[in-house]
Amino acid sequence: MKKIYFLFIGVLSMSTIYGQDLSDALRYSQDNVQGTARFRALSGAFGALGGDMSAVNINPASSAVFSQSHASFTLGNAELNNDTNYFGGTGSTNDSNFDLTQGGAAFVFKNTSNSPWRKFSIGVAYDRTNNFDDSWFAVGTNTNSANFNNTIASYFFDYANGLRLDEISAFENETLNQAYANIGNDLGFAHQQAFLGYESLILDPETNADDNTNYFINATEGNFMHNYTYVSTGYNGKIAVNLAAQYEDNLYIGVNLNSHFIDFQRSTLLFENNSNNPNPAPDVIDFDTVEFENNLSTVGSGFSFQLGGILKLTNEFRLGLTYDSPIWYTIEEETSQFLGVDGIDNGAGFTQNINPQVTNIYPSYKLQTPAKITGSAAYVFENQGLISFDYSRKDYGAAKLEPEGDYIDLNADISDMLTTASTYKLGAEYKHKQFSFRGGYRFEESPYVDGITVGDLSGFSLGFGYNFGNTKLDLTYDQWKRTDETSLYSVGLIDTATIDRQNSNITISLGFNI
Repeated sequence: MKKIYFLFIGVLSMSTIYGQDLSDALRYSQDNVQGTARFRALSGAFGALGGDMSAVNINPASSAVFSQSHASFTLGNAELNNDTNYFGGTGSTNDSNFDLTQGGAAFVFKNTSNSPWRKFSIGVAYDRTNNFDDSWFAVGTNTNSANFNNTIASYFFDYANGLRLDEISAFENETLNQAYANIGNDLGFAHQQAFLGYESLILDPETNADDNTNYFINATEGNFMHNYTYVSTGYNGKIAVNLAAQYEDNLYIGVNLNSHFIDFQRSTLLFENNSNNPNPAPDVIDFDTVEFENNLSTVGSGFSFQLGGILKLTNEFRLGLTYDSPIWYTIEEETSQFLGVDGIDNGAGFTQNINPQVTNIYPSYKLQTPAKITGSAAYVFENQGLISFDYSRKDYGAAKLEPEGDYIDLNADISDMLTTASTYKLGAEYKHKQFSFRGGYRFEESPYVDGITVGDLSGFSLGFGYNFGNTKLDLTYDQWKRTDETSLYSVGLIDTATIDRQNSNITISLGFNI
């Protein structure tokens, strides 16, 4: 029977918890256009329009625009294509999933008195705010051979250098599994990685003294062939409790109280091999094959609020404004690892597998995402159609992990490497009898200062709707593209794979008056 150890990492390891890096802060700070088919058909440009359950996700005043109580549900099929290039090696993946992406209802209560408050609404809305299902692989020969920068050995070396040998090695009569667990519990993640590098014979100390802090790599410089696979699943979701009201004939205001949740799993697997020194000297250790697997499981919950308003300047022209507060998350993570190494030791082949069968369970931490401001404008052509525009601005560099004293360096990296990004959304709709024809375009700036780690996003949408009276059926196709430069690891082997991403979605919604 496979035995699994659950390791509860203590407070000492807070600054080196696996998975808590800049990319995670960004992942949970971003959202993507989801929601009803009509909402997606206009590329999410709904901030000044209202009258749609997913518009409530953009501007909480939107529910007060409904003339009567309304509900809607949405199903969507998402398809993601990733084309990669890594040192001239190419790869392609295709993934798709079908799921419920939106559901909600708004209940409208009209005021029959002479009060200027004409009506108010109460609503509950669920929206999937991001989809984490993703996979890609990078295959190629890494020729960046200076100082072993092109091998996974540099990952273990960077963690080990400066640490005492007796802190990253197994004690006498201690198994490797026990040592991995004990080191993680007492000293944290960084020491665990150094332990893997040393006990797998990838690294050797300059001296065998307990206080040794210098190490060298048991390999010959040259080219290293990599086959790296990345797979992730999960999503971000939001449930909003909405309150909104209409004042006289031209002002709508509202508030959302939002509950957020995270479910994210990631697995990476690297196969590395080289033939830089097939016949090493008899007294030399030289590895030629490495298999390195990392698994991460993340769950989280959070709270935010939104304040919004819509002002009708004329019957045709209207403006919208929304403030999205930061999301205050509490996040929990678990990890597991495997490392296998083959090579030559003193003229004979060796195999060293370290399979701790340990699930590392870390203390929860806090993440505060950046706030967002959205301004909107729309022009409605009576019953014939409309044009709508949204502009949003978010400072991704304002994201921070807490307790701040445990994440000083990481929060500084977030502030230095991430920047303020703008999003532009444009949508239009034309109506003919019971038919509606829609289209949209959006552009999102890169959240990175360098503009390439995660590139700009551009997308378009096309949609169709039919009004049966009290029931509406909508269908939309939308697509976006962006190019990322993604490093294989955040430490040591930081060379990047170029990933051209294309996401295509087909969405169908059913809406009805209650």
